[in-house]
Amino acid sequence: MRTFANVQELKAAVGETFGPTEWREITQERVNTFADATDDHQWIHIDAEKAKDGPFGGTIAHGFLTLSLLPSFLPELLAVTELQMMVNFGLNKVRFPKPVPVGSRVRATGELVDVKNSPAGHLATLKVSIEVEGERRPVCVAESLLLFVS
Repeated sequence: MRTFANVQELKAAVGETFGPTEWREITQERVNTFADATDDHQWIHIDAEKAKDGPFGGTIAHGFLTLSLLPSFLPELLAVTELQMMVNFGLNKVRFPKPVPVGSRVRATGELVDVKNSPAGHLATLKVSIEVEGERRPVCVAESLLLFVS
């Protein structure tokens, strides 16, 4: 994790990459719990028997489950100490170029793309890439917008 004392130090780091984070295991239980929480019970996520013969050779995580891990990854990527708070301000582009097989492990890296002043504080754009262990291409790429309030 990279720690910055203030937003000025963060601004100086635009263009830098942080991470990777620790690995997170994607278990069938996690996928099933997410399916229950979102009412997305598509068989490719929850029916291990049927999924064996499906296009991915087994069950896969929901794309939005993978994306939902973003808040757990962020504190492992960067922190700014002289702040009132950091708030999730939203997302720009989000892509899921590859599936995440159940039983695999994922981790993230982040590239600080921009930090600009806004009426509410400082708005940072962090391009987060989530990868599956042993794969070259990312499974999720998202531009996370973080609002830093001093």
